[in-house]
Amino acid sequence: MIDSIKKAADILRHGGIILYPTDTVWGIGCDATNDDAIKKLYKLKQKDAGAASLILVSDINMIYKYVHTVPDIAVQLVEISDKPLTVVFPNACGVSSELMASDGSLGIRLVNHEYCNSLIRAIKRPLVSTSANLSGMPAPQSFSEISKAIIEGVDFVVDAKYAGKMTGKPSSIIKTGLSGEVKIIRN
Repeated sequence: MIDSIKKAADILRHGGIILYPTDTVWGIGCDATNDDAIKKLYKLKQKDAGAASLILVSDINMIYKYVHTVPDIAVQLVEISDKPLTVVFPNACGVSSELMASDGSLGIRLVNHEYCNSLIRAIKRPLVSTSANLSGMPAPQSFSEISKAIIEGVDFVVDAKYAGKMTGKPSSIIKTGLSGEVKIIRN
């Protein structure tokens, strides 16, 4: 796995995009701080520019680097969640503006996946995560369902042997506000 992490990290540092397993589904991603890489990813996915995407972090401390004010309730929800949970935080910072919603919010998931965590720690930055499908198509439930266009359009494909245990479905999403309000977006 170490060689794969090194290769993927090098590609990400140089603005590339990768196809990789997460704790939920297979994703395509790039360095969350690289505008050009994100534009390249959106073009491959055929996703509208300005459409928000989420990022993966390897530990709670990383959240504080990319959100100006972290609501206490958000951290509590992340800590008690027993399934993958994306939290949409207000007032994001430190990542490409290409990722943020028009209100400045950003979806962040503390990923629970050995390969992803190792990769994020290797690049020392969050990883963009969007399902490995063309926009408007269903998220693939397994590697075999990923379209040829996605596989051929990325700069690196992580070997499926590193997939580990994936839920096979997207994460739940909640949105938090600075005053502690919580809104369920996707359960």
